[in-house]
Amino acid sequence: IVIGLLKEFTTMNGGIVNEIIEIFGRKPINFFAEPGWFRPLYLISGIWSGVGYGSIIYLAAISGVNPELYESSVLDGATRIQQIRYITIPSIAPTIVIMFIFAMGGILGNDFTKILLMQSPLIYDTSDVISTYTYRLGILGGNYSYTSAIGLLSSLISIMFILFTNWVSRKYTESSLF
Repeated sequence: IVIGLLKEFTTMNGGIVNEIIEIFGRKPINFFAEPGWFRPLYLISGIWSGVGYGSIIYLAAISGVNPELYESSVLDGATRIQQIRYITIPSIAPTIVIMFIFAMGGILGNDFTKILLMQSPLIYDTSDVISTYTYRLGILGGNYSYTSAIGLLSSLISIMFILFTNWVSRKYTESSLF
């Protein structure tokens, strides 16, 4: 849905972004056909689709903080920034650590479908990642053994990232996955 909306906003004819560009006297841009625009569009769509989920997780963690801590800090004269620094962040630190461990495990496992929907042969050099490369080689090209080996190696590297991050987390904080 996010990529569909992004394509609608950036189409050459009738896209709101290109209409704004034309108002300023510039030529419209074919965003999905120019390699230089792939990374900014990918980052924008990632932020757009990830902010809601992250907000829910962190707001749920913040709602679990004891309100009496905030009340007593106000009586002690703490400012809002001091409340965030000394109460909120330490209280939600386990959630932050767990989310960081999950993010480290997902470094190699990017959003395959989003990249595939944004790709075209014009921008393969810029947009190709391990998962789309293995898709083209394995599914479309029929080279199943090679792409299985790539998938296995990618999974092993992701597991190593998770284990290392979990080990560091356990060593320096009180939170870890296992």
